[in-house]
Amino acid sequence: MLVLKLQRIGKKRQAHFRLVVGEKRAKLNGRQLEYLGWYDPGANKMVFKKERVLYWLGQGAQKTDTVRDLLLTAGVIKAS
Repeated sequence: MLVLKLQRIGKKRQAHFRLVVGEKRAKLNGRQLEYLGWYDPGANKMVFKKERVLYWLGQGAQKTDTVRDLLLTAGVIKAS
């Protein structure tokens, strides 16, 4: 099953996250299918590739709860 999830990058106490799509059971720092954007919680900034996110959701990929909240905040998806 494919899932949209956050992959942690950055130094200690300076977390940044990538939005990636990959297998649910794959290791988080392992191979992912595609990189879809980034999120910086310190500065509360985020950039997502809207077309690609919608493509993967259309292909049946699930999203984690945190990713769902971020996509709602960014306006990529609508609440349902």
